[in-house]
Amino acid sequence: MYTLAVCAEMVFGDLPVHERARRIHDAGFQVEIWDWTRHDLTALVRSGAAFSSMTGYVRGSLTDPDGADELLRTAAESVRAAERLGCTRLNLHGTGLDGEGLPVTAVTGEATGPMWIAARRTLSRVADLGERSGVVFTLENLNTAVDHPGVPFAKAADTLALVAAVDRPGLRMNLDLYHAQIGEGNLIELVRRAHGLGLIGEIQVADVPGRREPGTGEINYPAVAVALTDLGYDGTVALEAWASEDSDLALERFRTAFTP
Repeated sequence: MYTLAVCAEMVFGDLPVHERARRIHDAGFQVEIWDWTRHDLTALVRSGAAFSSMTGYVRGSLTDPDGADELLRTAAESVRAAERLGCTRLNLHGTGLDGEGLPVTAVTGEATGPMWIAARRTLSRVADLGERSGVVFTLENLNTAVDHPGVPFAKAADTLALVAAVDRPGLRMNLDLYHAQIGEGNLIELVRRAHGLGLIGEIQVADVPGRREPGTGEINYPAVAVALTDLGYDGTVALEAWASEDSDLALERFRTAFTP
């Protein structure tokens, strides 16, 4: 059975992040955070939460030499922060982060052939770092229609292709079904394809439209849960969604959707 986690950045917004982590932990979920440099790591450790994922870089990009070097440098810093939290999965977007810890919107558009080659080279270096450090980096798909216009390699198919091209245990895919629904749809088949290749490091969920908890939009998440169970997926499913009403209610709706 898969593990359920909740992103602390998006629920219990009136509380400090370490208190959000404690609330999520007390509700029976693991915890995810974004940019670790914005948080008090000591307070997070003291929360008692189990941390399933965090952002694995601070600056940098996949496709230019200087940006790749900066991504690797800040990824190494992130590994040290992850060790303090006991977190073994670190997330990547490859576009740098803004002041809220979110991926920077780019203006690159479609990736060129040389950009694909450069991204694969950078991600191979990332995989090296992950394997040396005993962690897994996950590359997340994004959407360009609503949240991240201009970001290259945004589609789930592109992200999956890059991870498959590297084909290393230190790099897996963070399959975000909210972003994939906006960008591509056909979610269950997408999950089956990625799982069949053995490349899923994590699955993130939110409903469409609105990026809120399951049951508030058009995605049939109970059907996704059944498909995951049938596939024997035993990784993490994480709620990365804004609470539509009460945060406790959002967590319960998430739990219900993924209890087939």
